[in-house]
Amino acid sequence: MVKHKFAWSAPILAFVVIFIFSLTLFPSVQPKPKNLPIALVNEDQGVELPNQPSINLGKNMVEMIQTTAKSAKEEEPAVKWVVVKNTEEMQKGLNNQEYYAAFVIPKDFSVKQASLRTPNPTAPEVQLFINQGMNMAASTIAGQILNGVVDTMNQNVRTQLLAELDAQNATLTVEQVALLVTPISKTVTNVHAVGENSANGNAPVSLFQPLWMATMAGAAIVFISINKLASHSRKDNFMAKLSQIMIGGIVALVVGFGLTWIVDGMVGIHIPDFLDTALFLSITTFSFFLLISAVLSWLGIKGIAIFALMLFFGGPLLALAPEMMSAFYREWIYSWLPMRFMVEGLRELFFFGKELSWNSSVVVLVWIGVVSIFLILLSALKLKTTSHDDESHIIQQ
Repeated sequence: MVKHKFAWSAPILAFVVIFIFSLTLFPSVQPKPKNLPIALVNEDQGVELPNQPSINLGKNMVEMIQTTAKSAKEEEPAVKWVVVKNTEEMQKGLNNQEYYAAFVIPKDFSVKQASLRTPNPTAPEVQLFINQGMNMAASTIAGQILNGVVDTMNQNVRTQLLAELDAQNATLTVEQVALLVTPISKTVTNVHAVGENSANGNAPVSLFQPLWMATMAGAAIVFISINKLASHSRKDNFMAKLSQIMIGGIVALVVGFGLTWIVDGMVGIHIPDFLDTALFLSITTFSFFLLISAVLSWLGIKGIAIFALMLFFGGPLLALAPEMMSAFYREWIYSWLPMRFMVEGLRELFFFGKELSWNSSVVVLVWIGVVSIFLILLSALKLKTTSHDDESHIIQQ
């Protein structure tokens, strides 16, 4: 019989380890979208029919889509349809990353659909806009959903037309027969496209791991080196911390410009603007370096385990859109991950034509750095106090 108490803690420790690392797998297991925002635009002006009131088939279609969404049995539907007034407002929302896709019914939709009953028909057309740069996985799912909506519309219109023509014993022209196969056509436009190389779409997430690993290694090495220079003098400790911060700035420039050069020149990921990307990655690296250094300054080198766990948790989550996560991951893990601001900032640079500026991602990263610098410098007092207490303890002995 094992009597050592520590040995009996092994089952508990094993459960804790498997629990923690299992949590890193759950986000990527069959992710299902919830409330994906998709813009719905109806510009149909309707049509006047002989001896009948004017009809607006686009309006009827919008109502049908909304009714179908509300009648879904799921607690949270896959799509959150957002009715938008016009294409200008829709385009603005796509540029601001408010919608993963858009469904547009043009002005002549009713007129063209009414022509399907005539000998010279013209197929009505809907327009689908896929916001690729916002998130590859979510925009792909949004595109599949919109294609499904168009297929359902085609089936309904085809069934209705055949029933009407059969009741009238109408003779179909060759043009009508051809259009009955697909009475409603569609045009699909990728906005903020990621390009033909699918790796470009995942580039913001792909750059995270090497940058994070390099930053962790750099912060740990600098911390260990500076820690060996610890002094009983408050001034010396303060200067050592300043040196740590300055070295971190050099590390950030090397990582930021080096990583940009590698992925652009060797890996083959397209970098729209080398300088903006390199500067943004340098700011990101410096922010992360300061954050890691601040934690190490207070917890010691064992604090690096926190950031290793963030690497395991962050990787799977960063590739997903927030609407594809469970409420637990979205609110309690993803919202607290500092690296998500790196991914969001890179998406703006790569796919949305934004220049490096004082945007929300840069602001958050700078504030992380500012607070971390304060904590690093404050730890100099902690080291001074600790050293003084150790010295007093030795003298008393």
